[in-house]
Amino acid sequence: MPLVIAPLNTELRVIKVLTNDKVKKYLESLGITINSILTIIAKANESVICIIKDGRLALDQNIATKILVA
Repeated sequence: MPLVIAPLNTELRVIKVLTNDKVKKYLESLGITINSILTIIAKANESVICIIKDGRLALDQNIATKILVA
């Protein structure tokens, strides 16, 4: 399922990132890689705030819909 519709406060595993190589490399530098674990802590307006590793990250709706999690 896309990250934007995933449930709050649940550990999620990234299974696929559906973006071009430039954006994919940027997300990898932030820690969003295949099989990485993240938790959504809040959804505000059209963005998703998640915890990945030891940091918090806000993603807009366009990016969050292209990250598939399980």
